[in-house]
Amino acid sequence: MLQYLARLHQNSTYATDGAFPYDWESIGTGYCCGLAFGHWDIIHEVLDHIPENPQFACKQIINDLYHQRSDGFLPGSIWIKDDGADYSDIFGHPPLWIYAVDEYYRRYESGEFVIAVLPNLLRQISWFENNRKADDGGYFYLDILTHEWESGIDEGVRFKQVQQGKKACIDATSHVYAMYESAARWLSIAGQSNDQYVQKAQSLKEFIATQLYSHESGFFHDIWSVNDAKYRVRCFDGFWPLICGAATPEQATELIENNLLNEERFLCEHPVPTVALCEPDFEHRMWRGPSWNSMTYWIARGCARYGRADVAAMLLEKALDATAIQFERTGTIWEYYHCGLGDQKTVERKPDTSRNMPSCDYLGHNPLIAMAYLYMECREVS
Repeated sequence: MLQYLARLHQNSTYATDGAFPYDWESIGTGYCCGLAFGHWDIIHEVLDHIPENPQFACKQIINDLYHQRSDGFLPGSIWIKDDGADYSDIFGHPPLWIYAVDEYYRRYESGEFVIAVLPNLLRQISWFENNRKADDGGYFYLDILTHEWESGIDEGVRFKQVQQGKKACIDATSHVYAMYESAARWLSIAGQSNDQYVQKAQSLKEFIATQLYSHESGFFHDIWSVNDAKYRVRCFDGFWPLICGAATPEQATELIENNLLNEERFLCEHPVPTVALCEPDFEHRMWRGPSWNSMTYWIARGCARYGRADVAAMLLEKALDATAIQFERTGTIWEYYHCGLGDQKTVERKPDTSRNMPSCDYLGHNPLIAMAYLYMECREVS
């Protein structure tokens, strides 16, 4: 399976044609919506390359930042057309590229690349502060205003019953916290003062832990649902404070022990389902139940961050094994997976469109090589 994935990486790489400064990698040769680059998909691909091909990985990060505007806006999906690159100048994508830079630094201890992209991070932070600041504290994605799905979670269940407004979203707020934390570290690497970002990170961390966590559900939620049970839903997005380090140790323990290790919620044959198995809104449909290997990877990182390498290793092993079983059955790598190891052809994508099955030969959400490396690291620790 991993050898197939490596060949898929090769077959999805294209020579630069003016849209990017370097050769670039697409989301995957089987992506149902055409030739595309960017979003958080490319970051998952970069994470695959870092252990063995770090120079190519860095070039993809530069390609991703190439279209950043002077005000800090970073486009989301970039569609490659005959006449060049096409993308929305209204909505972006989750700023997960910072984690790829951090992973590169962790492995190679080279501050040169960190310092080179530090201005990009500071500009993006400024853009979020100027354009995505919620009225009630925290930050939001356009999902709540226009259903543009800026968060990357198309038709997410969190937005089925919410009134529009600039309200704090758990994922966007956690992502800005992660940017603050990275900015503080990168400025320190560059030998510059980081006081303002240390303070901003601490303030936002407190907001997340106190305003976006429900003691009743033992889970993180968006601000409009945290205190209203009829709107609350346990879904992948609520794990972002675990991933980025904003959860308190007690909250992290609750997320892990009573959610990730709960077979009625998130512990299934192919973890981690995007919506808890017990939720009324769970269904075998894109972002409403199926498992995405990228999300399992992020959650495993969060578990390891809070000293639960054993849980991280278990989740990664189950996900890799389940992916291998589906690969043996079907001969391909899928966009996302039936969380119960059922027939992949029964998993829906978008029922109201002609593309109602997960894409095959899909790289963007399958950092399987990075998952394998993380699994080995976690096994050594645990």
